[in-house]
Amino acid sequence: EKKAALEREREERIAEAEVENLTGARHLESQKLAHMLAARELEIKQIPSDGHCMYRAIEDQLKDQQNSWAVANLRSQTAQYMQSHVDDFLPFLINPNTGDMYSQEEFQKYCDDIVNTAAWGGQLELRALSHILQTPIEVLQMDSPPIVVGEEYSRKPLILVYMRHAYGLGEHYNSVKPLTDTATENGS
Repeated sequence: EKKAALEREREERIAEAEVENLTGARHLESQKLAHMLAARELEIKQIPSDGHCMYRAIEDQLKDQQNSWAVANLRSQTAQYMQSHVDDFLPFLINPNTGDMYSQEEFQKYCDDIVNTAAWGGQLELRALSHILQTPIEVLQMDSPPIVVGEEYSRKPLILVYMRHAYGLGEHYNSVKPLTDTATENGS
């Protein structure tokens, strides 16, 4: 009886979690993004959430353009570009403890972390990558218009999806791919 009661409790918790997932921020974000992408005949291509997601999404997008940039190379090039254009990036890096702009040493560590760790990439790194690749990078997200970094370049943009609620850790980047016709896949 005790075992049956524990099993019932477990099943109730699973059912509650499933209901929460259907109304939760993660599910709503995924649905809205899927709808936005479908209008462009695209769908999300899942990228692992390992700290390299932005770089992996860029790598994935470049594969579609017969380009063979690996994550390590993207990270290295990003850090080098930022170091050679310090004045373009340093004003946007603020020490959260002091509220002051990063020192040269903090900036150097930031760039070293880009190369040597799984430090998450963001707007600054996207700006550097856009210049390195001389390609616009479009970032789609749920509740705002697309952000295009590198609008000055005329190539077809790389497209990333930014998700605020993808995982317990929070933010995550995915790639996109052409929408798969499920009717064709199912043989209908």
